[in-house]
Amino acid sequence: MSVSVLESSLAPRLPESSATLFEAKQAKNLTFAEIGNAVGRDEVAVAALFYGQAKASAEDIDALSTLLSVPKEPLAKQLAGFPDRGRSIEMPPKEPLIYRLYEIVQNYGLAYKAVLNEKFGDGIMSAISFSTKVEKEVDDQGTWAVITIRGKWLPYTRF
Repeated sequence: MSVSVLESSLAPRLPESSATLFEAKQAKNLTFAEIGNAVGRDEVAVAALFYGQAKASAEDIDALSTLLSVPKEPLAKQLAGFPDRGRSIEMPPKEPLIYRLYEIVQNYGLAYKAVLNEKFGDGIMSAISFSTKVEKEVDDQGTWAVITIRGKWLPYTRF
């Protein structure tokens, strides 16, 4: 598989750490899965760190610095602070794969809500207490992308 690189059109909307991490990733010819295995994080969580969509722990910074041969102090400075989620993508998204994910929520969001409410009651699924994974399946009908999302259910309470 090819190693993903930072798309130049996204660079101006991302933190400085994104360019640093993607350049080091490309130089080492590593995948997100390989980095995740080395630093003890899921590949999607690692990609979220690279895009500035997740907060890096001190352990993440140490592991990334060592694995990617990036000096620790500048990397720690770049990764300091809190993520600024949701600003890097225009809405509706124009990138085809991201648009398809958006389209799934557009077309099935109310159905998901209805089924979740029937099963769990009134509430929301957390995107903070959350995990996700991406898998590949191949069968006689083709290659399939399997995306699992797992969020803690938070019932609404009256104040």
